[in-house]
Amino acid sequence: MAAQMWTCTGLRWSPEGPALVWSGGRRSALTWGKRIAFGVLDAGTRRCVGARGHACPTRTPVPARGTGARCEECARLDRAHSVAADTIADDPRPYRVYLAWFGPGLVKVGITGVERGSARLLEQGAVCFSWLGTGPLMAARRTEELLRAALGVPDRIPYAEKRAVRASLPAGPEERAAEVRELHARAVDLGNWPGSLERETCQVTDHMADFNLPHAGPATGAVTELVPGGRVAGELVAAAGPDLHLAGPAGVLVLDTRLLPGWELTPIQAEREITVPVKDFGARQDGLF
Repeated sequence: MAAQMWTCTGLRWSPEGPALVWSGGRRSALTWGKRIAFGVLDAGTRRCVGARGHACPTRTPVPARGTGARCEECARLDRAHSVAADTIADDPRPYRVYLAWFGPGLVKVGITGVERGSARLLEQGAVCFSWLGTGPLMAARRTEELLRAALGVPDRIPYAEKRAVRASLPAGPEERAAEVRELHARAVDLGNWPGSLERETCQVTDHMADFNLPHAGPATGAVTELVPGGRVAGELVAAAGPDLHLAGPAGVLVLDTRLLPGWELTPIQAEREITVPVKDFGARQDGLF
């Protein structure tokens, strides 16, 4: 009998917590202590996952270390229809502007659809955040640009930087909220806010408990790529953004679930086993790659 194969489409967050999503829409809810165990097809090749719900017509091979899992053409198509690319100026849905904090000195401004709630912040691995305002898409965009220009707040932070500070976050929620509160106060004092954007008071939401980081212990390393025949098995102790923190044979390892799409995976019975390339953080965690 042929082994059962699954294709992962990524990690998704909801108010109920994280879940792995598989082709066909099936979801595997993730809870602390759950065993995560899979193998990569021995003769497998990582192939493009397509774009906007359409399969890649050429099923082009993609790099094992890439986090996009798309060929150049599909990546271009996917971005051309995204809010981030500023190509949907007439989107009628309401949007929210937010300030997100990932660690000391790492605060960004961004926007997300009101209908998504805080899912976007969980998916980015934001340790805490506050809304700034709500309004039409272009008003939200102008506010984002205002903060970037007037206060020097970036709209992007490299993910490796977010991960690198995760092991040394302040223990208290008030300490974690301090930079967000300060920037929120400076932001609302600025002039030239779009008139159609309704400002919101600063109410900081903290995700440390949602990620289970206080109970996970520091990560000792991270999976850098999957390989044909490779195996990953461990106990889930935390999750933040796209990362799963797995207790394995050599301590807690970070598995970036963006490395999974494009591979054919099969369930395995191992409890704790890692036979894919891993980067050891050593004495000082300085990022994934």
